[in-house]
Amino acid sequence: MVDEADIRNIRADDLRYLAAVSETGRLVAAARSLGVDHSTVSRRLRRLEAALGTRLIGRGHDTWVLTAEGRIVAEHGRAIGEAVESAARSVATAATDGMTGTIRVTAADGFGSRFVVPALTRLRTRHPGLAVELLTGAHRLTLGQADFDVALVIGTPPRSRLLIERLCSYDSAFYASGPYLTEHGDPASAEELQRHALIYLVDSLERVREHELNAYVPGAEIRFASTNIFALVEAARHGGGVAFLPKFMAVTAPELRRVAAPLRPARVEVSLAIRRETVDRGDVQAVRLSLHQEVLSRQDELVWPA
Repeated sequence: MVDEADIRNIRADDLRYLAAVSETGRLVAAARSLGVDHSTVSRRLRRLEAALGTRLIGRGHDTWVLTAEGRIVAEHGRAIGEAVESAARSVATAATDGMTGTIRVTAADGFGSRFVVPALTRLRTRHPGLAVELLTGAHRLTLGQADFDVALVIGTPPRSRLLIERLCSYDSAFYASGPYLTEHGDPASAEELQRHALIYLVDSLERVREHELNAYVPGAEIRFASTNIFALVEAARHGGGVAFLPKFMAVTAPELRRVAAPLRPARVEVSLAIRRETVDRGDVQAVRLSLHQEVLSRQDELVWPA
């Protein structure tokens, strides 16, 4: 029986040597496949037999033959060899791909879910060694913030040392469900909109000039508000009132209709903000390119024709 002290003397690589001999039947051929000389193979097998306290291999007619115990141990050696090869392939793939590690992206809830998620998912498919983290929510960047690699900024970007570039624009308008408009009427002007229950994003968390409700409906009273854009869509879908929504969110709910009031769509700029110390990283540039490709291919969801 192998005691605890002997088990600690067993080297996993010795099992690989035994497996190689079992496959070739010859020490020289096994040594060649392992990249060592045959005396090393012989020495490692003797050490393994000593550690296990049993014979593993013996002389056949013109080859080396494994004992019953040797065949059992060799199976474990093959499993170790396969694991080593798998690890080597994984490292080779990652090295060829050239993109590993974790990248963190921040974005508003709606835009992040609708555009950033598909872009990052496709990027991950192309670069399986890359891990991505998406932080969503209505917030403003601060000058000293360092908890992101790429940030999507809605509206005018803050003054900072960040590198800023335009990504896209999107339009917003007023929407309500068909049943709501049938029951309460389709407002044809800003004055008529004042008499409706309005659904709006809580502006204390996201100050975007183009989203100021009073610019479109002076004196409007908000009857349902939330910090989450998806909650606004659901409130409008269930007949809660008229919601001020980005086009890219409204298109996710076919039962919503744009109201008749001929108000100019609120066009908002979306920018990419990148910390200067990370701008040259390959993963940052890959995310940047993927986001540009995503919005370019889906312009019809973002803006109305001029």
